[in-house]
Amino acid sequence: MSIVTVNEIVEATGGTVLCGREQAFSGLSIDSRNIQSGELFVALRGERFDGHNFVPDALRRGSGALVATPPAEPADGKTIILVQDTLKALQAIARFRRSKRNVPVVGVTGTNGKTTTKELIASVLSRTNRALRTSGNFNNHIGLPLCVSNMQGDEDFMVLEMGSNRRGDIRDLCEIAYPDIAVVTNVGQAHLEGFGSMEAVRDTDLEVLDFVKTVSVNADDRFLMEGLGHFRGRVITYGIDNQADYYAKDIKPGLRGSQFLLCTPANSEIIVQLRIPGRFNILNALAAASVACELGIAMEEVRSGLRAFDGVPMRLELRTLAGALVINDVYNANPASMEEALRELVRLRSSRTIAVLGDMLELGAFAGDAHEELMKKMNDMRIDMLIAVGAEMQKASSVFSGYSRRAEDSAGARAMLMSMMKEGDTVLIKGSRGMHMEKVIAGEGIPAVMEGENAV
Repeated sequence: MSIVTVNEIVEATGGTVLCGREQAFSGLSIDSRNIQSGELFVALRGERFDGHNFVPDALRRGSGALVATPPAEPADGKTIILVQDTLKALQAIARFRRSKRNVPVVGVTGTNGKTTTKELIASVLSRTNRALRTSGNFNNHIGLPLCVSNMQGDEDFMVLEMGSNRRGDIRDLCEIAYPDIAVVTNVGQAHLEGFGSMEAVRDTDLEVLDFVKTVSVNADDRFLMEGLGHFRGRVITYGIDNQADYYAKDIKPGLRGSQFLLCTPANSEIIVQLRIPGRFNILNALAAASVACELGIAMEEVRSGLRAFDGVPMRLELRTLAGALVINDVYNANPASMEEALRELVRLRSSRTIAVLGDMLELGAFAGDAHEELMKKMNDMRIDMLIAVGAEMQKASSVFSGYSRRAEDSAGARAMLMSMMKEGDTVLIKGSRGMHMEKVIAGEGIPAVMEGENAV
């Protein structure tokens, strides 16, 4: 249980205790709906919400609140701490608590694969140690400091995912977490509406280099590698196609994962069985192995930690529906992740292939070209059928050479899919988070695919 003292909070934020006798809290929460007894509610303000409206509800369940505006009514028996800005206060608490713990921190950034790589690293480190990690993909200026603030104090490692939408985001997160070692998974077309160029995406991800002594990078991403020239720390590389310190060979893909030989710079080799599909997940596993080895984890623990991980929800989940194989990859999408998912669709095909694709959002002026280029790649892959969801995907569907239908939203796509799908089909469902593509198969209760003889 996390113990955050009132003295820590006041020292970190310069806040004032308005009332209450609590000397410590079991943790911090930003959600009044699920705050627990003993926790401190942080009343954040956003463009469309104000947590101060929920302070009374939070105080009924929790033990106190961190506010920028004192509550109108007295909080009997509850602790209220007043600060100028609750978000800055949350970040200051995280920074303060991090500074008091001499524990190795791993920062994971990049365009694709951050969450899976973070979870793989944590899976390996947790075999024989206590590793704190950011929850889900809570990787922004709120989620990361909330995670760090709730550290329990007995951690051996912290593994923190760091996301960005514009320049300076990674720097801001590093100034809270101060990572010792970083992973940069790749650089791709994502959030270009905020960045404006691929160079800006790369520069932002590589802001982490100003804080770390060691970085592990994807050697198969030449654009990423070209940006490392100014870094004077230790560079570890991993890859499949290009020469790297950590690499995979003798790859044997299966239905729900793969087997490969993991090779290290110490000339050791181990057979790894991975329970998540996709060539890109082999790269994520290599990244995790490189970090774990750098932190002194034994190779056998690396093997067992990678083997134990069974995936992140809504990312390349395999399901069956009416005799068809469904690839449920609906969490998010950008051009690179979309192409990789389509490659899995083709690899797993047994009969017809159906791609149910929603718009890739936040691409700005690059949106039209990116969607058209995706259609051309689908033509090269000989995808059979397309259900295009959203304005950009619909517009680009005219370039698709197979059979295509257009749906205004995920509900419309669901109806189309159910009417056209046959036994033996292989279906991919994917799109940006804002397209709500999970609704295409929501409520179907479809079972997971069981591992067969060729699944590893």
